[in-house]
Amino acid sequence: AYGLDKRKEGIVAVYDLGGGTFDISILRLQDGIFEVLATGGDTRLGGDDIDNLMLRVALEDIASEWGEDLSRNQEAVQLLRRAVIEAKHALSVLPRTNIVFEYKERRYARELTRDVFTRLVMPIVERTLAPCRQAMADAGVTPEQIDEVVLVGSSTRVPLLREAVERLFRAKPHCELNPVQVVALGAAVQASILSGQQTDKLLLDVTPLSLGIETMGGLVSRIIQRNSTIPASATESFTTAVEGQTNVLIHVVQGEREMVKDCRSLARFDLKGIDPMPAGFPRIEVRFLIDANGILQVSAREQRTGKEQSVEVKPSYGLSDDQVEAMILESIERAEDDFAERQVREMRVEADNVMQAVEKAKQSDAWFERPEDERERVNRALNELLVVYHGDDHNLIRVKIEALDEATRPLAETIMNTAVNHALKGTKI
Repeated sequence: AYGLDKRKEGIVAVYDLGGGTFDISILRLQDGIFEVLATGGDTRLGGDDIDNLMLRVALEDIASEWGEDLSRNQEAVQLLRRAVIEAKHALSVLPRTNIVFEYKERRYARELTRDVFTRLVMPIVERTLAPCRQAMADAGVTPEQIDEVVLVGSSTRVPLLREAVERLFRAKPHCELNPVQVVALGAAVQASILSGQQTDKLLLDVTPLSLGIETMGGLVSRIIQRNSTIPASATESFTTAVEGQTNVLIHVVQGEREMVKDCRSLARFDLKGIDPMPAGFPRIEVRFLIDANGILQVSAREQRTGKEQSVEVKPSYGLSDDQVEAMILESIERAEDDFAERQVREMRVEADNVMQAVEKAKQSDAWFERPEDERERVNRALNELLVVYHGDDHNLIRVKIEALDEATRPLAETIMNTAVNHALKGTKI
């Protein structure tokens, strides 16, 4: 609407305060391509909060003047709401105005100055600035790097808000056009792009939540991070944890928490037909690809055998803005507990691997060749690890793993020497 697409390059902030929600987007423009660097906002904050605040003050004033509480009278409340909204609109262009309300042959009139209005709405305006700062941090930009600021939504007509936005971004915001018409014009342009009628512009969106798969211990391994640009692609390699494993379950999850149980399950599929191999030998490449329509394709391929399976899902399906925001806020609030639980789970996975390796080693001839006191030391270290295994102290589990590792070192060296001797037997060097 403002012709910012004519710029060769630049970073644009879009500040959108509508009736019921607040959104902030940081975009990079380069050669006609708009790339969303970060998004944020508050789905429980909007112009309605300003109206409700003015309405509450007017109701208290009327109750004091008339000696009557009208807050439960729906008809009177709606008429008064209309009056305060008209006053709010007037204060966008005038230094003072009157709230005029007539009901059942009674009349209420109160002058309201812009200074008083400013003091009333200052806390609401301040609440919008925190998500703006967070969005800039997520995008990795400073206010000095913002070239243009666009105001969207009818509530951005408030002079105080425009001044606060200009101070924060250190750039005079675009507010010359009707902020409600800007939305309609932009939607029409985007529809033109999606229908293929307009080919000289492209809007690149971002993923609202991280995407990953479940790994050992019920942990989440994130493959595509939150706020990654769409289209997006990422690949990671994994392996098996069980001897002779021929099937691998790929569980795709979405969210910011560390445990699978706290994230949103998107899909499950089996990668079948893997040749039986020792644990850790198969190389399973998991690829995530999100196309321009927001469709996620997950594929898993075992490199040695070429076996492959895939699934398609739409990560945003069934998720409202409120739910996305709630998931992000919960991940922040529970971050410390989640990280502590992840550390314990990771130590338990490592302990499982070590204990399995020791039990396997105890079946070999090398085990019976070791001195009895050494075998007792290994068994004692193994039992001590089992005692702390189910505890919540990851440091203690680590200490016991290291103690078991130390106790089994001579045994490991013997097994390695035996394997090398067998491999080199009859070979000339």
